[in-house]
Amino acid sequence: MSRYVLALDQGTTSSRAMLFDRRGRPRAMAQREFPQHFPQPGWVEHEAGDLWASTRRVTLEVLRQTKLAARDIAAVGLTNQRETTVLWDRATGRPVHRAIVWQDRRTAAACAALRERGLEPVVQRRTGLLLDPYFSGTKLAWLLDHVPGARSRAARGELAFGTVDSWLLWNLTGGKVHATDVSNASRTLLLNLRTGDWDADMLRLLRIPRAVLPEVRPSSGVFGEVTAIPALRGVPIGGVAGDQQAALFGQACFRPGMAKNTYGTGCFLLLHTGTRRVRSRHRLLTTVAWQLGTTGPIEYALEGSVFMGGAVVQWLRDGLGLIRRSSDIEALAARVPDNGGVFLVPAFTGLGAPHWDAAARGTIVGLTRGSTAGHLARAALESIALQSADLIAAMEADSGVRLRELRVDGGGSANQGLMQLQADLLRVPVVRPGTTETTALGAACLAGLAVGFWPNRAAISRHWAVEHTFRPKAGAAGMRRLQHEWRRAVGRSRHWLEE
Repeated sequence: MSRYVLALDQGTTSSRAMLFDRRGRPRAMAQREFPQHFPQPGWVEHEAGDLWASTRRVTLEVLRQTKLAARDIAAVGLTNQRETTVLWDRATGRPVHRAIVWQDRRTAAACAALRERGLEPVVQRRTGLLLDPYFSGTKLAWLLDHVPGARSRAARGELAFGTVDSWLLWNLTGGKVHATDVSNASRTLLLNLRTGDWDADMLRLLRIPRAVLPEVRPSSGVFGEVTAIPALRGVPIGGVAGDQQAALFGQACFRPGMAKNTYGTGCFLLLHTGTRRVRSRHRLLTTVAWQLGTTGPIEYALEGSVFMGGAVVQWLRDGLGLIRRSSDIEALAARVPDNGGVFLVPAFTGLGAPHWDAAARGTIVGLTRGSTAGHLARAALESIALQSADLIAAMEADSGVRLRELRVDGGGSANQGLMQLQADLLRVPVVRPGTTETTALGAACLAGLAVGFWPNRAAISRHWAVEHTFRPKAGAAGMRRLQHEWRRAVGRSRHWLEE
């Protein structure tokens, strides 16, 4: 009997492979970073070949570490950076352009033009999304317009589009499967949230030929078998989900009203709303959470996206040289008792929810001669928690549900000071699980359900365990003052690129 499920987690800065046992415990892990490309200000690209090569490499590393074979692996689960857009040649399997990353802002003008035509309410009603460069649809339209011959070739069925999950599925199955799951599809601006299929009106609006699109499937179900990695030949690929939906599943947020926040390159906060599609009045996103099998209903979530979470710490490390390692940020921030009046708004690629301001830019306010590196480090950490608190307030207003606790994961959740501040701001417990790699765990669980490795969601919930709970300590009045000053600082960063 197979003893493990393998999760492949392809992220924005690195690819990981993780092995999980029947109790949901990680038993082995390998991780590799890959290059980032910034051809122009506001543009972010990846070599799609790097995404596949690094994924393949970490898979082989885990198998070497554990000396396991295909017979030991019940299923493979995929999870991925969402919205990142790949376009490739079906005959050769080669990309026709670098992948355009979710952070990329090159289509801001195209989105603004559509908004000026009054189309955003229609788009939101159909897709649950807003007109922003973040999503894949305008990225794909840009590729079809700017790669010579791409539009006509796509219409003839010679090219294939996919988010990263589709690209990895194609490669893992030797080009046999061109598919995506409903959670990733819901991030493209092209999916009808009600039907769970591509929306003909959105395809016409963005001039996307249907022939270029992958098949939309449930998040848990067998997509195909691995053929491209000999050591895994024949192992079923049983689950696919975008990274944030996978984390929601890995956190066992199975009931409406449960929420999680992932502190990674960005911060992504999801509130499970069950089978109810909640239309946001505060510019949040209505997104697909998952679908379990072809007979299961589509389940939904409200989502708020912070573009720059952990990335602001990377900027302090790589851009300013204030710290040598990202983990050094906590000690540097602890040198000062407060932020000294300094606020950092990390709008390096614009602001996400609830502002959706592509013209905003990073801003530091409140500097004096007494400001130090410690104040800047503290302001950077506070910006992560403050942006997340803004999202929670908007979610509660939209859903009518008062948050009872926030489950947290991702690299930033290991920062004690950041998690305590988050609890102080939200006035509810912040709960960190024993396994914080919940994105990979969620992908493993979706795959395991598909092949019977776990019988149901209740079995998965039983394995979810609390490692630490952060309860509010600081006074509420002080937190309200901090949020008031923060919102003033955000106002200074907005519309910077507009005359």
